[in-house]
Amino acid sequence: MPPPPQAPDGAGTEVVVAGLAREVDVLRRRVDGLEPLTARVDRLDEMAARTADTLKTVIGRKAKPPAPSWLLAPTDPGEVAGLVDELTAWLGAVFLRYPDGASVLPECWLWHPDVVEELLWLMHAWLAAYQGPDASVAAAGDWHDRQRPGVTARIRKAAGSCSIEAHQTRPGWSAPGGAPVPVPGLEHTPAITRWWAQHRDQAPPEPAPNTTSPIGGVLR
Repeated sequence: MPPPPQAPDGAGTEVVVAGLAREVDVLRRRVDGLEPLTARVDRLDEMAARTADTLKTVIGRKAKPPAPSWLLAPTDPGEVAGLVDELTAWLGAVFLRYPDGASVLPECWLWHPDVVEELLWLMHAWLAAYQGPDASVAAAGDWHDRQRPGVTARIRKAAGSCSIEAHQTRPGWSAPGGAPVPVPGLEHTPAITRWWAQHRDQAPPEPAPNTTSPIGGVLR
């Protein structure tokens, strides 16, 4: 800032005051001119903060592991077998504890890719609700009120009346005595995993005939 004007010899104080007033007016105008820029900087700071929060949210979502898909499962038999092992363990521990779940799951459920797909995502929804980073009472309630009943109803509609015999092409084979609990049809897992891993575009393997009668006797 330039030095204040000096009053000439003999001049009154009015000259000095007038000079200082002019300097103050110039400074005031300069400061007023900076106010819009200050407001823009504040708005940019707010936008940057909101963008950072959005990025954190997106990154957090991407970090969550997706549910595996049976319909798009890998072609390695070991990986497919791993999916079945995890699913059957969960079915026995959770899904089949519910009477409507045990009654609706047919012995031939492994022959129904849509049923396996439904059960896989339902298992991971349960894991997210009970054990994931976002586990909560609300998520568990949604699993009980909406997700599990929805899957159970669709399985009943798609395969509830199906059986191993419906997948057999040879006539005259005896019917099983009923779907066992826990997890029915596990003896077919090796054939199904090999088929789904390597030949899912072909016809599924034909189930082997039953070797026991409904009361446990050997068929002849």
